[in-house]
Parts: sequence; C-alpha cells; structure tokens
Amino acid sequence: MQIENELNIGAPPDEVYAFLLDVNRVAGCMPGAELTEVVDPSTFRGKVKIKVGPITVSYNGTARLIERDEASRTAKIQAEGKETTGSGSARATATMTVLEAPGGSLVKLMSDFNVAGRVANFGRGVMEDISRRLVGQMGDCIKAHLEAAPAAASAPAATGDARASGAAGPSSQPAAAAVEPPVAAGEGGEPQREAFTPPAPDVAEVAMTPVSPISSRPASAPVTAAKPVNAFGLLFSVVWERLKGIFRRR
Repeated sequence: MQIENELNIGAPPDEVYAFLLDVNRVAGCMPGAELTEVVDPSTFRGKVKIKVGPITVSYNGTARLIERDEASRTAKIQAEGKETTGSGSARATATMTVLEAPGGSLVKLMSDFNVAGRVANFGRGVMEDISRRLVGQMGDCIKAHLEAAPAAASAPAATGDARASGAAGPSSQPAAAAVEPPVAAGEGGEPQREAFTPPAPDVAEVAMTPVSPISSRPASAPVTAAKPVNAFGLLFSVVWERLKGIFRRR
C-alpha cells in the first residue's frame, strides 16, 4: 500500500532536512513512537503503540537509513516491526524529499508499507486517512520546533542591543527608574515597597527546551513510555467526515 503526504514548514530547506535526519529530535514528534536504542548513525530501534478502543497494539522494530542525498535533500528509510503480544507484523519504506517553497519548505513523503495482523482489518481508505492525520500531527510538532527557533534565537540579540544602547550614553530619565519596583505608601506615611513577583516563564519557551540525545542519558535513568496513538479517536474523526460528505451530496 502506497500513501503520499506533504508538509509545508516555514523554515529553510537545509534546516528542515537536517532536523528530519536527527533521530533524537524527530522521534519526539512521531505519535506513539519511542526511541530505545541508537545502534549506529544509520540504524535505530524503537517501539510504537496504537490504541483502538480497548485494544492496544505494540510493535518492537528497527529502522535503517538506507539512502541519503544531500544535494537533492532526499533520504530513504526502511523499517520493520513485530507485535509484542501477537503474530502481526509491519514493514515500511519511506522516501522523503525536502524542496524549497514560498515561505519555507515543502516536505514530500512517500510511504510503501505492508501490515499483517489486527491492524490490517482496517480498509485502505481508512488507513490512508489515519496516516494523513498522523503525519499532520507530526508536521505540527516539527513546525513548532523549527518555526519557533528563529524567534528564540533573535530574543537574546535584541536584549543585548537594548543593553548596549543603554550603556552607550546618558538617558533622558534616571537609570534607577527602569529597575526600581513600584512603591506604595504604608502605615504612618512611610514608603513600603511591594513584593516583586518575577514573570511566569513563557509556555512556548519551556516546550522548546532541547532534549538531550539518547546517547547522553545515564544507563540507569528511567525512560518515559510514549503515549500510544489513539487510533479510535482518529477513526471516529474519519468516519464523521465521510458521513458529512454523504449528507452534503444529498
């Protein structure tokens, strides 16, 4: 079964291509996936969980980077896995190409896969829709990382410029006025300073804290299990969209 997907990302093509080949970073954007071992720079082992209602299917598998072309920003990955509690299996070959596009980059992803076992009971149409939604979720995560990076990088520079301009010459207002906390009158008319509360950290800044590569984690450190893909919710969304399409045609 072949499925094609496309992603538009507001970042330079070379930066997007480098991100997609960094397994430690991109694994965190794959729904239900967990990286367990980096065998070598081109071979990785991991787990994938898919939840359909009360049924959870888990795969243990290996992925290999079998081709890469820096000039055309193209890479091919081959992956295979087996169910941990059943006889099902999955094999896939994915080819990705990063192209220059207005406003950033266009990522083309072509996947050719074979699935056996409980997951194979879904029809091709449903699996295509679910695949597109999963790729969309992964794309949103990648966008959040890459599109927020320029803003985060420019923030320290802007702060440094402001400090430099302040130190370059005298200001029209006393410097102390910029750093003094507000003063309120207390009992007896004595000035009483209000407690200074530091601003809360920005949510996007916290979420974008880089993750340490798996090779640098201590061997004894516990690994947080990945949240399984809620395929039941995706399936419900797919069926609902199709029902709405049927009623529109009537």
